[in-house]
Amino acid sequence: MKNIKLLCAALMMTGSSLAFADAIITDGNVSLGVDDLGQLNVGGGVADVTGITSVGMRFIDSSGNQYESTSHGCECEGWGVGIAETGESGYANNSSGTAGLTAVNFVSDATTATAVTSTASLQITHDFALSSETDNLFEVVVTIENTSATDIANLLYRRTFDWDTSPTPFNEFVSIQGADASTNITGAGNNGFCSSNVFSGCAVTGDILASGPGDIGANFDFDFGALAAGEAFSFSIFYGGALGRDAALAALGEVGAEAYSFGWSGSDADQDGFLDGTTDLAPTYIFAFAGVGGTVIVDPTPDPVSAPATLGLFSAVLLGLFGARRKLS
Repeated sequence: MKNIKLLCAALMMTGSSLAFADAIITDGNVSLGVDDLGQLNVGGGVADVTGITSVGMRFIDSSGNQYESTSHGCECEGWGVGIAETGESGYANNSSGTAGLTAVNFVSDATTATAVTSTASLQITHDFALSSETDNLFEVVVTIENTSATDIANLLYRRTFDWDTSPTPFNEFVSIQGADASTNITGAGNNGFCSSNVFSGCAVTGDILASGPGDIGANFDFDFGALAAGEAFSFSIFYGGALGRDAALAALGEVGAEAYSFGWSGSDADQDGFLDGTTDLAPTYIFAFAGVGGTVIVDPTPDPVSAPATLGLFSAVLLGLFGARRKLS
């Protein structure tokens, strides 16, 4: 589903007067509303369980009911890039502001979207597609290329997420994990209302468990270090949801996430996927990263029969056959 953005939205972009299309992409389990600069939150969706039609990131249950997680109130999901030594920056956030970016291209189909933008020295590509490992997550491969003739010493990136978790938006618990262990994450916190400008301040909490309940979010700041002229660097962002913490952790294990934030209803204190004391669903929403200098938070779910167990069974069969042969001889 696509719609043409209003002219006033296009005027928010520095260096471009051209309006591109946005898109709502889905696999039937998760939906993303991808705006033309690679930030989330667009209009034109169906009503979720609270009645909102703006789409940022949604979980869809087996009956087709949709649960929105970020577009209620403040459409604050966004990103920014910068070069530490020169102060060059560009950022996109439908609520806190957009500047310094030129829209190069935006293409999409039912399940994918690619947004290409640029600053004076960088080209940034956000490539959205369903994860090949799990249908609970979309993967966004972010590629940042140094298009200048000058080496960069410190390449910066920020991603901001305001959690508004249906069915109880503005009342959520939030966890952040893996930030303290990642060598590329310079700060993380539960303020979802930060500017996406990498040079603006934002409070840092580091790793937290079940902060809230309240109207909170997640912000991650990265320093990816040196990027030589003509070179490119890539990492991954994951967006999605699952019913309960265990299912969400399993999804992260499948993709090898190194840092993440969970957002879930303030009325699902035990994070089992249901509003406390009811059978009403309350998804755990997922915002995560890989390739950011950390260690895998959750190992992939083991096979039902592990390799050692399989080898043991095979050995036992061989011994049994050997014994039977000796009795017959």
